[in-house]
Amino acid sequence: MLKVVFFGTPQFAVPYLERLLDHSGIQVIGVVTQPDKRRGRGSKLIPSAVKKVAIARDLPVWQPKRIKKASETLAELEALDADIFAVVAYGQILSKRILEMPRLGCVNGHGSLLPKYRGAAPIQWSIVNSEPETGMTTMLMDEGMDTGAMLLKAVTPITLWMNAHDLAVQLASSGAELLVETLLKLEKNEIKPEAQDHDAATYAPLITKEDFILDWQQSAIALHNKVRGFYPGCVSTFRGQKLKVLDTVPITPECFEAYPAEFEALKTVSPDKGNVGQVVAIVKKLGAIVQTGNGLILLKQVQPAGKKAQSGWDFVNGQRIELGEIIGDSN
Repeated sequence: MLKVVFFGTPQFAVPYLERLLDHSGIQVIGVVTQPDKRRGRGSKLIPSAVKKVAIARDLPVWQPKRIKKASETLAELEALDADIFAVVAYGQILSKRILEMPRLGCVNGHGSLLPKYRGAAPIQWSIVNSEPETGMTTMLMDEGMDTGAMLLKAVTPITLWMNAHDLAVQLASSGAELLVETLLKLEKNEIKPEAQDHDAATYAPLITKEDFILDWQQSAIALHNKVRGFYPGCVSTFRGQKLKVLDTVPITPECFEAYPAEFEALKTVSPDKGNVGQVVAIVKKLGAIVQTGNGLILLKQVQPAGKKAQSGWDFVNGQRIELGEIIGDSN
C-alpha cells in the first residue's frame, strides 16, 4: 500500500484527493492545507475545500500558517514515514527539508503542459493567450517554481467557449487520473523523469486588479479571451457605474464556424461601424453589440453594479440601452 500525504487547498484540488482516497492501492495518511479564512458576513472562519473532504473522511489535518517555519508540523510529517507527498494547488512553497521527507519524493500536479505556463495562474493565462490546448503535468518537485523533472502529461483542448472555471473542472478530472497513474508507476519505477527545457519556459503570474479591466481598444477576440480567462472578474463601466462582464461572443468571421445555433443571428450584424466602446447594434433576445478596436463583440452576460448577473438581453431591456451609448465611459 502506497502511503501518501496530500497537500492542497481549493476546490480544484478536491477531485485529486477524492481519487486518491478511492484507490485501493493508495492510503492517504494525512492532509496539509492552508489555514481557515474569515469570509462573508460575521467573518466566520471557513475551512478550505480540501479540509472539508479530509474531515469528512476522518483524516488528520495540518494547517500551518508558514509550513517552512512550523517545526511541530514538520516533525509530525517526518514521523509519518510517507512514500510520497502529492501536491496540488497547496499555496505555499515547500522547503528542501520537506521535499526530501518522503521516500519517493514530492509529486506536483500542475495545470499546464510544462515548461509552458509555470507559476500561479496557468489555466487563466492559457485562455487569455488564446492557446488551442493545455493540460496537466505531473512532476517531481524541486526548490524552484514549477521547474522539477516532468513525469506524465495529459492534453486538453481549449474551445472558444470555455472559461477558466470550465477548463479547471476538466483539468481537475483528467489530472486526478493522471496523478494516480503517476504515483503507481513511480512506485514501480515505470517512469523516467524528463528534465524541463528551461529555455522554452513561459510564466503565468498572479492576476492583478489591473488585469481585470477591459480595454475596448483591444480586438474582439482578445477581449473575449480575457473575459473567459479571468472569469468572473473582468470589469468595465456603463453610465459611470461599474459593470462586470461575465460572458461575451466575438463577432468575427474566423469565429463563425464555432457558433452554436443560438448565435446565428450575429452573422448578419454589419462589422466595424462605430467608435470604440460604442453600442452599434442590439440583437433581439441576445443583447448589445459593442465596437472594439478590431471587430464587434456581444455582451452575452453582465452584472451591473448592485444587481445580480443577467443576460445581455435583460441588460438591454432593464437599462433601456440605446444605440450610440458607450461601454467603458466612466463619466
